[in-house]
Amino acid sequence: MKLSKNIYKFAILLPLVTSILISCRSDGPEIEQPEKIYYDQAQRRMNSNNYFGAIESLEAIESRYPFGKYAEQAQVELIYANFMNSDNDAAHAAAEKFIRLHPRHPNIDYAYFMKGLSSYARDRDLLIRISDTDLSNRDISGAKQSFAEITEFLTRFPDSQYVPYAKQRNIYLRNMIARNELAAADYYLTINAYVGAIRRANYVIENIPNSSENYRALKILEESYEALGYLELLNDVRVVININYPDEESRQASNDRSWSWNFLKNSRPDRSN
Repeated sequence: MKLSKNIYKFAILLPLVTSILISCRSDGPEIEQPEKIYYDQAQRRMNSNNYFGAIESLEAIESRYPFGKYAEQAQVELIYANFMNSDNDAAHAAAEKFIRLHPRHPNIDYAYFMKGLSSYARDRDLLIRISDTDLSNRDISGAKQSFAEITEFLTRFPDSQYVPYAKQRNIYLRNMIARNELAAADYYLTINAYVGAIRRANYVIENIPNSSENYRALKILEESYEALGYLELLNDVRVVININYPDEESRQASNDRSWSWNFLKNSRPDRSN
């Protein structure tokens, strides 16, 4: 009777022991780690520049512990990790998500700053910008979006620690957008489409003030008005140039004389014949 009782107990325990043994196999399901372990793992990976691995750890916190101690911090660090991993779209999406979920978070200014920064990667389109590419293929929509978003950041958080860099970034973007507009104006000049050149130059002067390209825009207007015979407008724009850029005009004239002299001195006749 005692033996039969032992057999009965063994029959009850056998399925439980079997299930434990199966769950402990090496190829079994992943064992859930505590939230702190994931977070420390993410920090180690970021410190070693393993941003892909850091993203994996931070996303694990976000999905497995959405209301945990490190959830909000993991979300804000995902913005940085994605940006450093050169995934600007993911960084921008992470910033927008953080702003939507935590509008009063102490690091909300960082999210707005990174949102604008990730809209346009400085070197992403370097080859297009420096190569002789057709103007219709030059897309600066990302730069314009970045400029608008960083401007929003500067308006919302004038005392943020990220303001100095944001201002420098916006100066760069403003000048690049102006150069792009004037590249189109230069193209219009080459085909004698002066009205199109005037429109582009006026856009820069009116909508992108204080850019590095204002003088160049005025010179395009001067050339276009002269070609079209708009003498009154020509005189007006020359007055504006002389008042605002007197040193530039003198330097330009000096450079032109220097170039002419050097060209004559160094040029030699073609001896191929």
